Amino acid sequence: MRIIFMGTPDFAVPALVACHEAGHEIVCVYTQPPSRSGRGKQLRPSPVHAKADELGLEVRTPKSLKPDAEKQAFAALGADIAVVAAYGLILPQAVLDAPVHGCLNIHASILPRWRGAAPIHRAVMAGDEETGVTIMQMEAGLDTGPMLYVVRTPIATKTTGELFEELGRLGAQAMLEVLADLPAFPPAPQDDEAATHAPKIDKSEARIDWSRPASELVRHVHGLAPFPGAWFDLEGERVKLLAAEAVEDSGTPGEVLDDDLTIACGSGAISPVKLQRAGKPAMSRGDFLRGRSVEPGIVLA
Repeated sequence: MRIIFMGTPDFAVPALVACHEAGHEIVCVYTQPPSRSGRGKQLRPSPVHAKADELGLEVRTPKSLKPDAEKQAFAALGADIAVVAAYGLILPQAVLDAPVHGCLNIHASILPRWRGAAPIHRAVMAGDEETGVTIMQMEAGLDTGPMLYVVRTPIATKTTGELFEELGRLGAQAMLEVLADLPAFPPAPQDDEAATHAPKIDKSEARIDWSRPASELVRHVHGLAPFPGAWFDLEGERVKLLAAEAVEDSGTPGEVLDDDLTIACGSGAISPVKLQRAGKPAMSRGDFLRGRSVEPGIVLA
């Protein structure tokens, strides 16, 4: 098939590679413009942009698809279908209608659960037992289009970062199956009454509230790991908590209960598994304590 691929982050790279390796003709790759990051704030292409360059594919990085010239340029590609994965721009109706078979999106949730910008984060933070990917036909609404294929996976103790990688792979494989036999995947409407919204993570959500139950805090920590990262204040130093376990213990919320950094919560306690100090790589609890002693009895903010 003649495919226009539209995606930006690492999550979308497996689908781009899969479509290319399957022999589809990727006539163009659309991705977000390069952004400034890292030391020196150098302009860096998105992960999809970098992979498309490596594969020798044409790349376009419009800031918007709303101008008539952009719509016309998109339609002029004469694509059979557009494959979309975390692209990051709203697709106008003219763009949605341009490919022969429209635009198919790899959405990282089991729709209609978690429509919106942060479905993986929200699924983990809410304590969902499973998540997955949905291949859906795109329409003007926010993730409201009919579903073609759903793949599921248990969440268990996985973090958002781990699920990003897993769902990126699952989404790529699911999309290949759909592209190989479109008539075998008839679109099914979503149940709008069962829909939930997954808003973008706000920075204010990242600070740990020790008054919450330990089980909730573990989900909160795993849902925000590794980005943006749940954090607490340790005597004026911001420390990210990237993985934790709930344990049976008690004390004042935020109180360090022992030499092994067990921390009391609103009910129960947590044992940190992976932490990160500012400017340092992530490390185990043992490595953290070797570099930064924490006295029992102090109360973390």
